[in-house]
Amino acid sequence: MGIDKRRAKRNAFRVPEATLFSVAIVGGSIGSILGMLVFRHKTKHWYFTVGLPLILLVQILLIALLIWLPISFSFI
Repeated sequence: MGIDKRRAKRNAFRVPEATLFSVAIVGGSIGSILGMLVFRHKTKHWYFTVGLPLILLVQILLIALLIWLPISFSFI
């Protein structure tokens, strides 16, 4: 978020929004949310202000499911 904010101020080549969302999906949701708030970047876009916390919530739920419902594998 910081890099994209800096590039936006300089009218330089921007980081695609799909890349910002991809970083959040692969595990960087907390950092993306913090970067959005610290740099005040993408805060006017509803899909970022709603989407990033939603991604974080889904990640928390998936981790909780993995902890509470362990999957056992058996090989024949």
